Amino acid sequence: MDDAVRLESLTKTYGSGDSVVSALREISLSFPRGSFTAIMGPSGSGKSTLLQCAAGLDRPTSGEVFIDGRSLAGMNETRLTELRRESTGFIFQAFNLLPSLTAEQNVALPMRLSGRKPDRRTVRQALAQVGLENKAGNRPSQLSGGQQQRVAIARALVSRPAVLFADEPTGALDLTTGRELLDTLRGLVGQVTGSEAGQEDRVTTTIVMVTHDPNVAAYADRVLFLADGTLVGEELSPTAEAVAARMTYLAVSQ
Repeated sequence: MDDAVRLESLTKTYGSGDSVVSALREISLSFPRGSFTAIMGPSGSGKSTLLQCAAGLDRPTSGEVFIDGRSLAGMNETRLTELRRESTGFIFQAFNLLPSLTAEQNVALPMRLSGRKPDRRTVRQALAQVGLENKAGNRPSQLSGGQQQRVAIARALVSRPAVLFADEPTGALDLTTGRELLDTLRGLVGQVTGSEAGQEDRVTTTIVMVTHDPNVAAYADRVLFLADGTLVGEELSPTAEAVAARMTYLAVSQ
């Protein structure tokens, strides 16, 4: 399949009866392999809910989510957890690194948590992908904020996921460091990782990112706009100016 993630008629509601709230309404879209998509919208538009449902962190009320060609419908929590470990990576505003561990040990942590012996070559490769192969022995306190977030990206990459989900990944960084991080993410998109000998182990990096910043969104291949839980627009090859104009329109029309 050509899609890393596909959503079909995705609906998410909270509450019941007269107090029901629709966070997502019949959303159908796909995220092709090797693409970089940003999701934007006013506060309360449903963008975080969309990211959580697409990543398998939350279950939709109706509709279906496919990750790496596999439907999440009907999966129990154990199988869902396994799929997330195998096929997804997560990058959040908070770095969530363990201060007592080195960069290499932090990156290897997902392997240990899943009961696998960390493969040092794979861990070093993930650090090399984000330009930190020479910082493997450093602890978080010895790294800048941008370097810590890049370690978090390497940790997300170590399982060679079909898709990376990012929620405001530059939110805790200054402008210059944020741009450096976005350059790193941009460089990962479409990159093929895995065994050079075995095609079955090769994975093309795909990124789905939620952001409120037009300048951040402009690094993506396309920007999707949400309002009131509905997909209301799309910007291909976005510029910060075009994204800002669309967001201003959405804010005024609310």
